[in-house]
Amino acid sequence: MKSKAKKNKATSNTISLNKRARHEYHIEEKLEAGIALQGWEVKALRAGKVNLGEAYVLMKDQEAYLFGCTVTPLQVASTHTVTDPLRTRKLLLKRREIDRLLGMIQRQGYTLVPTAMYWKKSHVKLEIGLAKGKTNYDKRADLKDQQWQREKARLLKNKAKPN
Repeated sequence: MKSKAKKNKATSNTISLNKRARHEYHIEEKLEAGIALQGWEVKALRAGKVNLGEAYVLMKDQEAYLFGCTVTPLQVASTHTVTDPLRTRKLLLKRREIDRLLGMIQRQGYTLVPTAMYWKKSHVKLEIGLAKGKTNYDKRADLKDQQWQREKARLLKNKAKPN
């Protein structure tokens, strides 16, 4: 009998991360949202041609939209479709979630920042962080703490080695 060959699965379903968001903002809560995409965008996402670095989420007309997310079209994209890499994409959230987010943004001064894009089964999901901006001294304190954690790990590693 022949054994069926198993498909090689990727170790991670993550398409793109926004590391800058964690540096610029205190992320207090995370939400998951779907994204309305076109066919060529899905193909480009499968190839990993997306950048969330400059992206942000705005609430407009009781809806959530993703601005500034660059999806670079593939060279083999169809010629009859118009590919706009910086197209505004609608986020798919429930009405209750949108209303709660609107209240947090308007009353309490939060902002919405995309932190990650990933596959969930066959759907693309966007992780949105409800965040407040950091000040310069907060950023310096975080950097100092990260360096101390690295140095502490290095010291413990060297101490564990027998000489």
